[in-house]
Amino acid sequence: MKKLINDPANVITDALHGFAAAHPELRVDYDNRVVVRGDAPVRGKVGLVSGGGSGHEPLHAGFVGPGMLDAACAGEVFTSPVPDQMVAATRAVDGGAGVLHIVKNYTGDVMNFEIAAEMVAADSGTEVVAVVVDDDVAVQDSLYTAGRRGVGATVLVEKIAGAAAEEGRPLDEVAAVARKVNSYGRSMGLALTSCTVPAAGRPTFDLPDDQMEVGIGIHGEPGRRRVPVAPANEIAEMLVSPILSDLDFTGGDGVIVFVNGMGATPLIELYLMFNEVSQLLAKAGVEVARSLVGPYITSLDMAGCSVTLLKADDEILRLWDAPVRTPALRRGA
Repeated sequence: MKKLINDPANVITDALHGFAAAHPELRVDYDNRVVVRGDAPVRGKVGLVSGGGSGHEPLHAGFVGPGMLDAACAGEVFTSPVPDQMVAATRAVDGGAGVLHIVKNYTGDVMNFEIAAEMVAADSGTEVVAVVVDDDVAVQDSLYTAGRRGVGATVLVEKIAGAAAEEGRPLDEVAAVARKVNSYGRSMGLALTSCTVPAAGRPTFDLPDDQMEVGIGIHGEPGRRRVPVAPANEIAEMLVSPILSDLDFTGGDGVIVFVNGMGATPLIELYLMFNEVSQLLAKAGVEVARSLVGPYITSLDMAGCSVTLLKADDEILRLWDAPVRTPALRRGA
């Protein structure tokens, strides 16, 4: 194992110290491993909290800031944060307008966020609403989930719901926006290599050099099938076709296309993939309204990519275009 680390047991704490040094506009609660927006709580604003296992950076801490999340919890690598972390994050961002939990559909995340919401409600009466993201079309159930996994659309939910909260909308409206984005989003991913969890020191799964895993999860969960390595145009077809078969993306205001790197895929390949995806969408009569290309929800050092399509309307596009200032995503004022 070759990694830029000290002790594998301290990777997350060491990384949080570095994150805090690089982004002094944010606050880091090291005891609870929570990253908080520097001006939180913002009075009268709905607080947005997300989180999950570490190893998916910049998700979630990289999306804390004006226009997106108010706080993010960092669990152990590929392991859900515990309820106490989520409680600390929720209390830190409670500005009196309620708190929205954005939860990827993994069993531990869903359960622990539910427990945290109950603890906060019992303690302070704060209204907490959860929206569960389940956009992955690859498999219905997996090692870590009941139902579809929450993957790439999580980034889009956090951005768009974050913009709605920044406008001062009430909790029920912000939650409705988050649910709409989830219902309009679909994703599919592929791995060219496994990843190596620092504490394990070896690849999570075996994948021969001439094979790739189609429909992989962000924790190394098995996909739909293992197939020989193929050219990018064929890979794009493997990812886009199941998405288009799952939801009608034609008409309306087009789609937001998110081509995501899994951690070890260079941008030159991601942009090449975006070109292949956009050509497939044009043939299918789907208009590209907005785009996002880059490693935004990763799986440590896994090589591969995922494609997320979000069916857009006027509201979604306006909120997507709204200003955001976070370590990993910045736009506008």
